[in-house]
Amino acid sequence: MNQPVTIGIDVATAGVRALAVRGGTVLASAAGPLPAPVRDERGHSEQDARSWWPAVKTVLAKVTGELPGRGGEVAAVAVAATSGTIVGVDASGEPVTPALMYDDRRGAELNRKATELGADRWRRLGFGVSATAALGRIAWLSEFVPGVAGVRHTPELIAAKLTGGPVASDWSHALKSGYDPLSLEWSHEVFEALGVPEGLLPPVVAPATVLGTVARPVAGLPAGCPVVAGMTDGCAGQLAAGAVTPGSFVGILGTTYVLKGVTEELVPDPTGVMYSHRHPDGWWLPGGASNTGGEAVAGQENLPGLDAAAAALGPAKVIAYPLRRKGERFPFAGADAEGFVSGEADDVELHRARLEGVAFLERLALDHLRRLGVTITEPLLAAGGGSKSPLWTQIRATVTGLGLRVSPQAETGYGAALLAAAGILPGGLTEASEGLGKGTLVEPDERESAALTESYLRFCAELHTRGWIDDELFAVTRH
Repeated sequence: MNQPVTIGIDVATAGVRALAVRGGTVLASAAGPLPAPVRDERGHSEQDARSWWPAVKTVLAKVTGELPGRGGEVAAVAVAATSGTIVGVDASGEPVTPALMYDDRRGAELNRKATELGADRWRRLGFGVSATAALGRIAWLSEFVPGVAGVRHTPELIAAKLTGGPVASDWSHALKSGYDPLSLEWSHEVFEALGVPEGLLPPVVAPATVLGTVARPVAGLPAGCPVVAGMTDGCAGQLAAGAVTPGSFVGILGTTYVLKGVTEELVPDPTGVMYSHRHPDGWWLPGGASNTGGEAVAGQENLPGLDAAAAALGPAKVIAYPLRRKGERFPFAGADAEGFVSGEADDVELHRARLEGVAFLERLALDHLRRLGVTITEPLLAAGGGSKSPLWTQIRATVTGLGLRVSPQAETGYGAALLAAAGILPGGLTEASEGLGKGTLVEPDERESAALTESYLRFCAELHTRGWIDDELFAVTRH
């Protein structure tokens, strides 16, 4: 059948973006701002949740206005948003609190208690309750804010405006709020012990489930248009990049490096540096985010010129771990980890060593997955701003020993549009993703393979000597 026109909405911290997509092609897009979050010294981080719907409505109208049928041809819509942002609502579903943002720390102590209360559950999931997890903020709202009749994530507020009534959450946005995607239930024992009424929590469905239909024409969307459950921004971006079926993984090189992929079964990580969302089709989406990445070259002038000189230089003689701040979180947890350079280097060689250092971290992440028994299918997908550097992509391919296919898309809104299509197509996400662009394939450079492998082994030895990676992972890197 012909691919439908669907719209994906990305509600991010700084603004809203929407894309109309058909068969892998972006037909129209628009964006608009949101008020900046208000943060204070207590660790509170808030945004006016009442600003979300007007911004979405404005952006939607711009997108549908660019379509030939002025939006009448839109077959479905889905929303993806920042993971971990919640808001308290009244009985009618309207916000009665500011949005408590993904980085709000007011529930830190309650999250510490939740870690102990649900220890067995979290162990089965391979999931850690962080200080900023939404679970603790839900308990905080329940305890300290009278008049809260329910807790909602960003997409539920937007979908309720479209459908005219309350809708379910999806198991991706609900994960950090205490939903167990393995048992398909909220962590009842944890919420009960924390005094949170179960009625405060929304029902939960799989992403790509039809939540309802547009109640009346709005912003160019026709009445009756299906509203489909989305996923968090990171998961939607992964799907947009093409990591949709088991074995496929994408390395997203933005400000930081993120590795995400698909496995048939849940793979718990005893080290806690990787955790899994659940795929719309019941598979699993393991991933982790480093503190290293594009920041390695932040502030450098004339990057194309440096890249050209570094390409002519060839593999660096020095080893660099380009960590700009203290502490690492993936592929190893090292609160004391600090960046280093193993010797003296001029500007060109230091630039080259930094590019290689991020590639070494990527290979280490892949080695970590392999020690957990995860199968990675070639080619490795590549996305993010760093993937626009041909040299960096070439280095990454050579270091990992894998072909890298640079994904033409990795936008959250694009992934949300795929989920919208998956909700109405008989073949689900597999059929919806058939139109994804293939992108450029970059193969390893065999001329530099031996030198970069030797440097990778030196890199891992430096990390092991400092006590940042354990003996088991170090042994895996030697094979």
